[in-house]
Formats: sequence, C-alpha cells, structure tokens
Amino acid sequence: MSSKTLSPRPSELGRADFVAHYGDIYEHSPWVAELAWERGLDSAQDSPQGLGEAMGRVLREASAERQLDVIRAHPDLAGKTAIAGELTDDSTREQAGAGLDQCTPEEMARFERLNADYKAKFGFPFVMAVKGSDRHAILAAFATRLENDPAEERRTAIEQINRIAGLRLEDRAV
Repeated sequence: MSSKTLSPRPSELGRADFVAHYGDIYEHSPWVAELAWERGLDSAQDSPQGLGEAMGRVLREASAERQLDVIRAHPDLAGKTAIAGELTDDSTREQAGAGLDQCTPEEMARFERLNADYKAKFGFPFVMAVKGSDRHAILAAFATRLENDPAEERRTAIEQINRIAGLRLEDRAV
C-alpha cells in the first residue's frame, strides 16, 4: 500500500478543479471523476489507492452501456492511432513503456489481426494495463482473452481499465 499523497489533494478541490486535475484518468471519460466527486471525497481519497478505489467503484457500478463507452474510448494496442501519433500522452507513454513502438513488421501484423478478431467478437477494443509488461506477454494475453465470453471479457476490460487508472494515479502522487 502506497503512503503517497495526490497533489492537489482531491478532498480539498471543488468539482471543476477536481475534474480538471483527475478527469483524464479514465480515457476520454471525465464523467467518472465527476461522479466520484459528487459521491463525496474525504482524506481517504487523497492517496492513489483511495481515489482509485472511489473512481473504480463508479465505473464498476455504472450501467453496461456506460462501461462499454469507457472501454470503446481506449485505443487499439499498437494500432493505427498509435502509428499516427494520435494517442493521449498517458497512452503513448504506456504503450511505449511496453515496447509496442518497437514491434517488428510481423508483430504489427499480428497485433492488427488480433485487434480485428477481438473487435469482431466483442465489439470493443482489447484493453490491458500494459505497464510492466512487454509485447510478447500482451500478444499472449490477447490470444487467451479471445476465448472469454462477452460478459466475462467486459468485466475483465473494466478490471484492466481500473488498473490503468490506479497506475496513472500512482504516477501523479508525491
């Protein structure tokens, strides 16, 4: 458990400032931060773990359609958006940290094929918290998760998105 504190402290912020500082934790989904703030924040949410739990609960308790909107806001791993340089700063750092910017042509072709197969089966992009992973492990996870049923995979994607959010919060802590 981290003893780090977020700066600025979430519990000390008004709604607009809270959303300005933490609304980008969930990819293109500031509503998660808005609802977390509306539910109330105290000093327990001033740590990455505490705020991550509060924001994660918002997403877990959201309707299936809102969850799907958040999943669909994520870019393909090693996809066209990454190649075009159109990822958010957080996604760019995360994908580069996993070596996705160093794929061989064969690996890129495999990512493209798996991205297409995954989207065809589930209707949303493959999402994985890639920090601390590498492209080989990500490709293996792709193949494994393609075996999931849609409900299980939606839950897995939400777990991964909450993990990504926690890692992003940890990176902002002092």
